[in-house]
Amino acid sequence: MLVMIKKQPHPDLSTLTNAEKDALILSLLARLEALEALARKDSHNSSKPPSSDGLAKKTKKTSSLREASGKKVGGQIGHKGTTLKQVAQATEIVRHPLPARCDYCNEPLPLENACVSETRQVFDIPATAYDVIEHRTLRVVCRCGQAHESAFPAEVTEAVQYGPNVRALGVHLTQGQMLPFARASELLQDLYGLPVSPGTLVSWVGEARAALQGTADLIADQLRVAPLVHADESGLRVAAKLHWLHIAANESHTWYGVHARRGMEAIEAHGILPRLLGVLVHDCWAPYWQLDCIHALCNAHLLRELVYVKEITTQAWPQKMMDLLLNANELCESARQHEIELPAEDIATYLALYDIILREGELANPELVKQPGAGKRGRSKQSIAFNLLRRLRQHADSVLLFIREPSVPFTNNLGERAVRMPKVKQKISGCFRTLDGAQNFAVIRSCLDTLRKQGHGMLEVLRHAFAGNPIQPACG
Repeated sequence: MLVMIKKQPHPDLSTLTNAEKDALILSLLARLEALEALARKDSHNSSKPPSSDGLAKKTKKTSSLREASGKKVGGQIGHKGTTLKQVAQATEIVRHPLPARCDYCNEPLPLENACVSETRQVFDIPATAYDVIEHRTLRVVCRCGQAHESAFPAEVTEAVQYGPNVRALGVHLTQGQMLPFARASELLQDLYGLPVSPGTLVSWVGEARAALQGTADLIADQLRVAPLVHADESGLRVAAKLHWLHIAANESHTWYGVHARRGMEAIEAHGILPRLLGVLVHDCWAPYWQLDCIHALCNAHLLRELVYVKEITTQAWPQKMMDLLLNANELCESARQHEIELPAEDIATYLALYDIILREGELANPELVKQPGAGKRGRSKQSIAFNLLRRLRQHADSVLLFIREPSVPFTNNLGERAVRMPKVKQKISGCFRTLDGAQNFAVIRSCLDTLRKQGHGMLEVLRHAFAGNPIQPACG
């Protein structure tokens, strides 16, 4: 890991008093500890993505929040596999003829009595080419002299144009399957012999956004009244500048929005979370606490932070807290599967144990009190362990809401999962060259991901959109 350090002038030690030397040594030790702590952070003990870990082999076994199942690698005994099966009605039948004569006695064979001995089926796709449908209007003149002329369908507006199916496929390749525009153009040429320029694909994406904007607005409206919503945000490069992708999602809906800001300005501009009526699951980012709703914290984030504090302090309380949260989650999952709620006694026990563990951590990590005459204004900088303990104490109700409310999940995984496809798009393309392109992607992906969750294929969604009858999402 490359750490940029701001070079500072070296003090003249001969001019410093003993007290000033002591203060300098303490500040250098604190700085060294901060740099070492930064170097120890990776995906297993922080919110850094695994891609930031690099390719270097880990020299020590890291603490994993996943327990080994004890099963062998590969398919398990008793697992019902799947295989390609013959269909009742084949598309084409090829009969392989018998010889005209017996290869033993050379007598003619009674071919009229031949029956099917065995069948084998080959599944393949046809080598296809595009169709050109020519529309013709007719004109006739009545005996009275009045001319009559038929009309083209409303969707046929040009002398030559592309149809809805190929436009849907082009948008699906770039916005659904994340292909760059140039490669999608090449694929259409290879598959169908149809020349489609990257610029044409860009224009189709704009048409798809216009056709699906009403659907995306409906998704936002349905999330505002949803009983539970996951929220997350991630950086996005747009027009060579940092923008932010904001996500609101649940089991049946996904909504994306792009904004130049990350905080409340963007949240208020998008207008979903400020009007939320249900529970908001998030990662404890400060602006979310300004929202007037019920909050639930992502315990996966807290578990990684606990791993980090355990590694840098070697104290016992982080492991105890991890065991408590994981055990509570396992018990809650079992209760959900049996469609029952945890008894009030069990909930009270977990709350009491949570408080006991926090007290143990607080005793081991007291608040640093600023000494008189210390120099700098403001509060004293606290340790990482103290800050985590303070957060666990301050937001205890949100941390443990999953125990009291069966509908509240243990993590914000659903919101983080929604970030993955946009990040894939950014990795492939590097960035969005224009803000319009990023907003087009957000609207289209909102509809594709939502309707995919509700059982619709992405290509089906786009075909309906280009045909003028977009599929509308059902309420979650």
